[in-house]
Amino acid sequence: MSLNHRKTVTYRLAQTARAHRTRASVHLGRIGLHPGQESVLKALSDADGQSMSELAAVLGVQPPTVTKMIARLGAQNFVERRASDADGRLARVFLTDIGREKIAAVDHAWKRIEKEAMAGIEDKDRKKLRKLLRIIEKNLLPGTSTPADPVEEVEEEEPA
Repeated sequence: MSLNHRKTVTYRLAQTARAHRTRASVHLGRIGLHPGQESVLKALSDADGQSMSELAAVLGVQPPTVTKMIARLGAQNFVERRASDADGRLARVFLTDIGREKIAAVDHAWKRIEKEAMAGIEDKDRKKLRKLLRIIEKNLLPGTSTPADPVEEVEEEEPA
């Protein structure tokens, strides 16, 4: 019997991530951002003046991705790159005043997305979901060992 991929947890997770990105695109678009750009601004609001490699690590993306994101955010005057005082070869990224002002709007957009996504879900279930998603994320991170056992059959979900 072949696998019905639509009944797997990972399929639901992928579909949820896609729906979240679409909804985030709407809310972030209203404040002049694309999905992903808000994460850069938030990372810099937590620790301004990070290097490109530090940002890549914090965001969990490859350095070329950060380079493109910073170029776009720089063109919008939300961030600026400056040579490091300690090492002129190293570029550090800083929020501009406009970028700092954008953080409150990013927070508002994220609160709205969270409220929409979690509608109808009780607090105890939200906490459990957060915990389960952290486990799944950890399991899927690069370098995480995978069992050597053959793939087990995925249990079919009961219709809801």
